[in-house]
Amino acid sequence: MVAPLHIGLEGISFSYPGGHRVLTDISFAVPSGSVTGLIGENGAGKSTLLGLISGELAAGSGTLITPPTTGFIAQETSLPFTEPASTLIDAAVNELRQVERDITVFSERMATEPDDEALAADFDRALARAENSGVWELDARIASILAGLGLANVALSTPLGEMSGGQRRRFALATLLLRPVDAMVLDEPTNHLDDEAVDFLIGELRVFSGPVLAASHDRYFLDEACDGLVDLDPSLGAEGGFGEDTRQGARFSGSFSDYLRARQSRRDRWASDYAAQEHERARLRAAAEQSAEDVFHSQENKTETRAAAKFYADRAAKTVGNRRRSAENRLDALERSEIPAPPARLEFRGLPPHTATSLGLPAVVAKQLSVDDRLAPLDLKVQPGEQLLVEGPNGSGKSTFLKILDGTLSGFDGELVMPEEMSVARLEQDDSWQDLSRTAEEVFSTLVPAGSPTLVEMGLMNEDQAATPLADLSLGQRRRVSLGVILASPPDLLLLDEPTNHLSLILAEELETALLDFQGTVIITSHDRWLRRRWRERMSRGDSRAKILTLSTLWTDEVWRD
Repeated sequence: MVAPLHIGLEGISFSYPGGHRVLTDISFAVPSGSVTGLIGENGAGKSTLLGLISGELAAGSGTLITPPTTGFIAQETSLPFTEPASTLIDAAVNELRQVERDITVFSERMATEPDDEALAADFDRALARAENSGVWELDARIASILAGLGLANVALSTPLGEMSGGQRRRFALATLLLRPVDAMVLDEPTNHLDDEAVDFLIGELRVFSGPVLAASHDRYFLDEACDGLVDLDPSLGAEGGFGEDTRQGARFSGSFSDYLRARQSRRDRWASDYAAQEHERARLRAAAEQSAEDVFHSQENKTETRAAAKFYADRAAKTVGNRRRSAENRLDALERSEIPAPPARLEFRGLPPHTATSLGLPAVVAKQLSVDDRLAPLDLKVQPGEQLLVEGPNGSGKSTFLKILDGTLSGFDGELVMPEEMSVARLEQDDSWQDLSRTAEEVFSTLVPAGSPTLVEMGLMNEDQAATPLADLSLGQRRRVSLGVILASPPDLLLLDEPTNHLSLILAEELETALLDFQGTVIITSHDRWLRRRWRERMSRGDSRAKILTLSTLWTDEVWRD
């Protein structure tokens, strides 16, 4: 029997104890040589699906096919902390080292058994595998992998317990890349990788001959590495189209950019179909309310006899009755299968008057602003209406800078000048809700002005999610509540700390689009390479509002990079 060269799922469903259904009838295939991205908001079932493929979980129904040697790297590693890194590397390449040892043994035996044809055949097979697997270049390969993932300066004698979480994670990724596997399954593979390491990983996946399935929120990675995407987010029907293939696990061909274009095309068709439906609804309602006078506009001839007048009146009544019944029947059929209105796009509502703009004052002026061991001295001037992207490695003080601006952190050196009348709000990197027992809508309604649209009306949640206690929502869903508060009552100065963290890919796209129309001042920090690339594209197109500030780290210790 020939071993499968693809990852295949057919009708896979899974429920956790208690009946909570996570996956429903998932069917897709990852062919050999393909890198397929697995996407969906937190809670959509990405990690669950990877657990099924790895064998950690058992599907309730359906068929799963994987190649015989499938390598996995989980989002959180469970490696022994007492072992040095060298043990991991040795274990990863042991199979290839064994080929090298076999060749040595076969070669020595052939010197004393030159006429043994079976031995010669074993030697030829081992030699061919060594050449195909790159056994002779294995040491150089190990060095290349470690350097590419930013581990060249970490001694292999270092115990895992003395490393940062990011270093352990990158060593786990290195072992997977070094192992001779037929397929790879990755969970958030770009976590803890800098830009250069991400590019290195993308290059490795491109030349891998087997199938790759990678769950990721990294839009840059999905765009550069993947030739197909599988969307597990059940909200695809509400966000991506109506009357299309909107099942959980819908597959899209191409990169993330292609995926976005496909969704937009679906939405355009949805909007067009909805507009045509509403036009037809209005026409049928008008037809259902027609009277005889609406149909027959001619005046009665004075010379007509009473019999003739009755004939025409009966004919008019019959005609009008038929038309009205036909219109009512068609209207009933339309309403039984009506197309819902496309959800509204995210937008900032209730925009403030921006008094700082009217006064002609800068929104932020900083002179030698710094915090010991957290933020290097910086000089900065931000004009009202400008949108500033603050970038830099972990430990460079991005979040510290925002906390100074919103008044959370007062212990700083240098000078900071901001108009007193300017309102300021910050979307924090990690939400810190005090009462998790209340529902999302209850919490939201207490934080926004009276008369504000609900979370459902803003397109941030469906009705079930809005009625769910915060304690039972995912990080991404709680993030939607915080975002809704900002959108419903935006300030003069909006501070966004890693705003795309925990957001679904589509919601992150909508937020970035909404920022283009926001007339207030924005200061945003982000490590999101997709967002940063888009920001530079804005600047190259001549968008005078878009600016960039790059902070340098005060730290050289590897832990700060992670």
